[in-house]
Amino acid sequence: MPPLSPPSPVLLRIAPMLFVFLWSTGWIVARAIAPYAEPFTFLSARFALAALVLVAIAFATGVRWPETNAEFGHMVLNGILSVGFYFAGVWYAIANGVPAGVSGLIAAVQPLLTALLAPVFLNERIGWSQWVGIALSTAGIALVLQPKLAGVAPADLSAVSFALGFNVLGMVTFTCASIHQKKYLGHSDLQALTPIQILSGLCTTLPIAILTEELRLEWNVVTVGVMAWSVLVLSIGAGALYVTMIRAGAVSKVAALIYLVPLVVAVEAYVLFGEIMTPVQMAGMVVTSVGVALAVRKG
Repeated sequence: MPPLSPPSPVLLRIAPMLFVFLWSTGWIVARAIAPYAEPFTFLSARFALAALVLVAIAFATGVRWPETNAEFGHMVLNGILSVGFYFAGVWYAIANGVPAGVSGLIAAVQPLLTALLAPVFLNERIGWSQWVGIALSTAGIALVLQPKLAGVAPADLSAVSFALGFNVLGMVTFTCASIHQKKYLGHSDLQALTPIQILSGLCTTLPIAILTEELRLEWNVVTVGVMAWSVLVLSIGAGALYVTMIRAGAVSKVAALIYLVPLVVAVEAYVLFGEIMTPVQMAGMVVTSVGVALAVRKG
């Protein structure tokens, strides 16, 4: 693979903030497409298009593909967890009435769960500040979810709870994928890992779409725009930006900002869709963000 020219200092300076913004729009596109497409059908189309582009780029740039069946198997498993199940959980939840801001908050708790599981799988200790962060995050999530569940009629409570549970399941699988990737794929080529993950996600969502949905995907201006943004900006652009930051050692700056994602999602959802969160819920988001920051803090 030919050597890549180093990224400009300006790009590296704005990259973390840009990545956090792009990451936050994932919940917005899921909310925008909900009236026009079934979640697993849209995800399957998105993954198929993204995979075509990413595989072509990978072959054109001569990336290092997995050298053993074991490495390939780990990449496939990681893709099923981090792309297939994770996106399935988030998109199903939003398509079934979970507000984008609430869904974004649930997903943002993933680093907290990683901190809880790290002692078991990665032999990392949990310090007192991390326990404080875990307690704060739990309290914050309760503040955010309580008004949402309190306003639901008893007859609809089970459906909303199921959608929230699906969202939590997606967050849990993404956490497992993060630990799995750190343990087994730390030295893999990310430019090979990404298309394999996307293809694995497609192999996860497509059978679900065929078995449970009517494969409804209405093509209109909104659908085309959301698909283009999802494929070109989220699946490809954000991925390339992440690889650039890893090579430049700037990923830690993203970690310092990622706790703002739920708040960014909430603002975007309010501006675009009129989703209103109560002052108590906004306070819960702040408390949760502070708690997650403490929970993943080192030292």
